[in-house]
Amino acid sequence: MRGNRGQTKDSMPNNNWTECETITDKIMKGKFIAIMISSLMTMSCSNISKEQNIEKDTFEYANERFADIQMLRYKVRDFDSLTLKQKTFIYHLQEAALYGRDILFDQNGKYNLRIRKMLEDVYTNYNGDRDDKDFVAFETYLKRIWFSNGIHHHYASDKFAPGFSKEWLLKQTECPEDLAEVIFNPNIMPKRVNLADGEDLIKSSACNYYENVTQEEAEAFYNKMKEEGDQLRPMMYGMNSRLVKTPDGKITEKKWTTEGLYGAALKKIVENLKQARPYAEDEQQQKVIDLLISYYNTGSLKTFDEYSIAWVEDTKPLVDFVNGFIECYGDPLGLKCSWESIVNFKDIEATKRTETLSANAQWFEDNSPVAPEFKKKAVKGITAKVINAAILAGDLYPSTAIGINLPNSNWVRAEHGSKSVTIGNLTDAYNKAGKGSGMLQEFAYGPEEIEIVEKYSDITDDLHTDLHECLGHGSGRLLDGVDPDSLKAYGSTIEEARADLFALYYLADPKLVELGLMPDANAYKASYIAQMQNGLITQIVRIELGNNIEEAHMRNRALIARWAYEHGKKDNVMEIVKRDGKTYVKINDYEKLRGLFGQLLAEIQRVKSTGDFKGAQALVENYGVKIDPKLHKEVLERYKKLNIAPYKGFINPVYTAERDKDGNITDVKVSYDESYADQMLRYSKDYSALPLVNE
Repeated sequence: MRGNRGQTKDSMPNNNWTECETITDKIMKGKFIAIMISSLMTMSCSNISKEQNIEKDTFEYANERFADIQMLRYKVRDFDSLTLKQKTFIYHLQEAALYGRDILFDQNGKYNLRIRKMLEDVYTNYNGDRDDKDFVAFETYLKRIWFSNGIHHHYASDKFAPGFSKEWLLKQTECPEDLAEVIFNPNIMPKRVNLADGEDLIKSSACNYYENVTQEEAEAFYNKMKEEGDQLRPMMYGMNSRLVKTPDGKITEKKWTTEGLYGAALKKIVENLKQARPYAEDEQQQKVIDLLISYYNTGSLKTFDEYSIAWVEDTKPLVDFVNGFIECYGDPLGLKCSWESIVNFKDIEATKRTETLSANAQWFEDNSPVAPEFKKKAVKGITAKVINAAILAGDLYPSTAIGINLPNSNWVRAEHGSKSVTIGNLTDAYNKAGKGSGMLQEFAYGPEEIEIVEKYSDITDDLHTDLHECLGHGSGRLLDGVDPDSLKAYGSTIEEARADLFALYYLADPKLVELGLMPDANAYKASYIAQMQNGLITQIVRIELGNNIEEAHMRNRALIARWAYEHGKKDNVMEIVKRDGKTYVKINDYEKLRGLFGQLLAEIQRVKSTGDFKGAQALVENYGVKIDPKLHKEVLERYKKLNIAPYKGFINPVYTAERDKDGNITDVKVSYDESYADQMLRYSKDYSALPLVNE
């Protein structure tokens, strides 16, 4: 797997940035993502009543709702306590972040920028009744495109079906025929990312990373690069380019550089990185920026590795950022990386928790249930912290990871270490929005399970994310000579399962109580309840009836839960219980369940370490893909009655630089009153540097 996104709260429980998306992936994280999280029962939340007292400062965490999405706000805690230099650094970095938006739109589909521009023009110039059913459907369609950075669902990857007619749209604008076909013909570009076994994954995917090449041709092209390259320190071939077959049959890369593809946007990003550089907190951070700029200018993957090393070794600054082509979930082959950015600063008090874990990283590695030959003899350079997100951009916006672990290069991680983060203010926003949804009461087996989850889930969710990102993705090793991409389309699912299983196994370890991270020996049960309930039942509320599970994080959770259920049958470790026509999961033996998690962790680490493609394929296809149609129908009907949104995303804060008469920044103010639509339209107006067609 190339990218490791932090979990997102949507997909929880749980991108290396390794995503539980809703409280909704607490993903993708890193999340992620990504990672990176609480289960759908705590993550899938609806509007909070006006009478509910969220917190004393009445900060508005819950906001707008449309389609299957609820928009939230996150508070940039302690921003006012930063120095002017730090605030100015953040201001320029967030400007650099916002200029990457159009890159992701184009990566997700070759028509996305044209469609977005056309629809935004209709939206802003519409003079009719905005309560008319066609316009309401049109507005929802546009908001979904904004949210997903394109015309396909951000998680399920299916193309959106417009709720208005082609005739209605043609009355509003001169819609070109090619765009009309893409929008209204369900058979054209139906999936952004197709992972169906046995199909040409490139030809059947709408993402814009390949042009006129087949899966076989792409794999042969990059396999040759790998064979001719450094076997001990392999570069991440293909991560920053579009692979194209020219009319004469030649296959070549179009690099994403300031003078190449996406050059106009990358030049604006570089311009703002240069403005940020003088405000960096130390010389090492300036070196990081210099290398990132050099990488954007040249497209050199060697420079990218140098940048990654410099970034992972720069651990002192309070303010940090990621900016670049990072995650590969959007490419069915897991090679091409989508553009994303996050600007953040450390939550010093909360970081004490993650520092405790990273300080004991070797103990966790040594005591892992995996085979000795797949363990790291010496865990290097693992740093972990809790951060406050200051801005989200690209593939981390509006849907985002809540945990991150980078860099993704296996050899860089092995020799230089990794940085892991839990995004505290996003987790807080998810938790605030998640209170009182009724999800837990509807799907939990009984009062005992409800009591455990309500008492411990906030603690176990945070620790799950920490363990997943800080240690899980950094654990284990590839055997010498194993291609990091050998698991192909199954790599992301296997990697997320590996990190989740690491977290699940250790949440129940007495070591966490000994370290003062868990309140008592029963707390871990909240995470086990969430994992089994989500993996076996509740996460399928996010999938249309009749469809399979296709997203990597969801496949991961299903794989873990179904494998544990099947292998625990003989000992009655858990049961699927029917009561009053409803299905529930009942765990009978938590200790044996932990043992099963350990067994599966050992097997998945073996698959990863040896590059066992057939082993990965069997695990994912047998346990992570299919859905029982009767159960699916039942769960969807139960969920519908709760009237809650299965996906959540964020509206960014707005930063305003106050300047003196000479143009020098004297202060940076942050506000939270911009609406979702206003933010999307402003971003399109102020940060769109790319042409509508990028070839």
